[in-house]
Amino acid sequence: MGKFSGVLLATDYDDTLYSSDCTISQENRQAIARFVAEGGLFCISTGRSYINFAIQMERERLPVNTPVILSNGASIYDFATEESLWLKYLPVQAPVHLAQVCAAFPQVGFEAYHQDEVYIFRPNEVTQRHLTRCHLTGRPKAIEEMPVPWIKVILQHPDTAVLHQARTYLQTQWPETYDVTFSNPYLLEVTARGANKGLSVLWVARHLGVRPEDIYCVGNGLNDIPMLAVSALSFAPANSYPEVRAAADVVLPSCDESCVARLIEHLEVRYDNR
Repeated sequence: MGKFSGVLLATDYDDTLYSSDCTISQENRQAIARFVAEGGLFCISTGRSYINFAIQMERERLPVNTPVILSNGASIYDFATEESLWLKYLPVQAPVHLAQVCAAFPQVGFEAYHQDEVYIFRPNEVTQRHLTRCHLTGRPKAIEEMPVPWIKVILQHPDTAVLHQARTYLQTQWPETYDVTFSNPYLLEVTARGANKGLSVLWVARHLGVRPEDIYCVGNGLNDIPMLAVSALSFAPANSYPEVRAAADVVLPSCDESCVARLIEHLEVRYDNR
């Protein structure tokens, strides 16, 4: 029984644990090893889908010892047992709705995630950059030809203002159908209503028998705000959106300054004093 037994730490991946140069610092790795050695439960909560996060698990030898939250909370997967624990797909009407969005905003493209495939419609420079970063290949298809169900869709455009308009459109047309949030200024992520990182962190905590007062979360994106809201003490790196920094109890150094290690140092002091 270590001092972190029963303590859950859920971290966002890109631009939080994963630095801007696409690495995980040794300082972060060493701190996570200390946390886990003391009984801590280390969870990653990411917007990435199974198909591209499985690549990261292999490439980075990620030190998780809990199920992983994927697709902004639409999927929970246990890589240790290779078992899907929870899924919430987009509704069957999603292709029709997305076609309507793309008709209203003819400059917007998207990626749709179905099983082990990524289908792309009207790819743009953001699409190519995102697929390259994630080591994925997108298959161009007409919307009506894309197989369903989709676990999530990412709307993409190099002008954030256009994506804000698309977000307002989605939330106005189908307010009870979708969760719509930014993972970065050029990626607008669409999941089924109720599929978000906050509810999924709570699912993992219940699954592992973690008390609410022992849940800690960190993230930099707007899609991380729901999990910061369920954290006993919430954290955001300095490179976060202003709204995320405002939602966090503690603002850490940036993702390029080993912010997860800094968080674990906070927890070491907090639990030493209990």
